[in-house]
Amino acid sequence: MKQFNGRVAAITGAGSGIGRALAVGLAGRGADLSLSDIDQQGLAETVGLCEGRGVKVTSNVLDVSDRAAVYAWADQVADEHGTVNLVINNAGVALGATVEGMSYEDFDWLMNINFWGVVYGTKAFLPHLKASGEGHIVNISSVFGLISVPSQSAYNAAKFAVRGFSDTLRMELEIERSCVSATTIHPGGIKTNIARRARIDPSVAGLGGGEESATQFDRLARTTPTRAAEQILAAVCRDRRRATIGADGAVIDFISRLPAGLYQRALVLGARRRR
Repeated sequence: MKQFNGRVAAITGAGSGIGRALAVGLAGRGADLSLSDIDQQGLAETVGLCEGRGVKVTSNVLDVSDRAAVYAWADQVADEHGTVNLVINNAGVALGATVEGMSYEDFDWLMNINFWGVVYGTKAFLPHLKASGEGHIVNISSVFGLISVPSQSAYNAAKFAVRGFSDTLRMELEIERSCVSATTIHPGGIKTNIARRARIDPSVAGLGGGEESATQFDRLARTTPTRAAEQILAAVCRDRRRATIGADGAVIDFISRLPAGLYQRALVLGARRRR
């Protein structure tokens, strides 16, 4: 896919952050949109930003952890727009907890959205993408899908899983010479609300973290959602297998290629000092 004009894009998590920036960026490039989010108000605001640009915009309040709902939405998009060319599985949540302290309920909550939501979105839309004759799947992982971080076992597990799932999908599509391709995105720190909306378990305090983590994230996050969206859409046009987003994404990608003990010992020492 070298251009987006006249194509149809479906985006999850479009009510804010990267999802909203992708929607606005694609509308500006002439793509019709089907947007979804569990946040009805945020979704409506995004729709308002995309309308009036000469493109068709539809929306659905959607919980991506609900498999039946995702499949119904995929069929609805194809019916309302006639086709689907681009699917961006972007919806995600965050959780801070130690392995020992984390509840299974919180673990399930995160995995159902961050991993299974990607799986459902991929499998539900793949037949429609193939029927379009030109399709692309974008699955949002994270730099935490490249390295592991204390207090982020669930998030790491989901984002590493998205990476493995999407890499395999890409190879299978290439083997069959499909008209559909796939790209995995690894954003670094993006100025969104994900950290502020995260569930933080009290067990994180034992690692030297806690409620102040969101403030620290805001200070370190350097890339705007708009800039992230531009880089993601460029990766689609270049048919990249993987793309890191932001300067910190590139640095962490480099770190991930070093012996694991190097960066892990540094993280352990830093956490010990904070305690």
